Amino acid sequence: MIRDFKTTDTDAVVDVWRAATAVAHPFLTADFIESEADNLRNIYLVHAQTRVIEFNGLVSGFIAMIGTEIGGLFLDPKLHGRGLGRALVDDAAKQFDTLEVEVFEQNTVGRRFYDSYGFQQIGSSFHEATGETVLRLANTGKNTEAAA
Repeated sequence: MIRDFKTTDTDAVVDVWRAATAVAHPFLTADFIESEADNLRNIYLVHAQTRVIEFNGLVSGFIAMIGTEIGGLFLDPKLHGRGLGRALVDDAAKQFDTLEVEVFEQNTVGRRFYDSYGFQQIGSSFHEATGETVLRLANTGKNTEAAA
């Protein structure tokens, strides 16, 4: 079930984010991760349009949209490969003709997902806070049929 985020979901969302970050972002420092966990609680969830997905009655993932940009898409790593990420992006795609996202170049988990969904690279930049390269990807919805 996909539904709107409620403030009572905050701890579960942060737990999912931490578990997914450990898998997808092992190259990030502990200090940066702690700072981002705080930002997730106090800034990102407050300002983004966030939807959560439940699996067996538990919050198991979320997508945070900032306009047409996926500000964050994270799933409990134990549930990868079950179509939950695709369901969240499909849900967001119902609202927008084009979706964009930034993903760390070293995030092979995220890049594999976005590639399979049909996102294509439209740019890259240097992320000063981490010293990492970030790829900017876009999907116009035209490629999702082939990837489904």
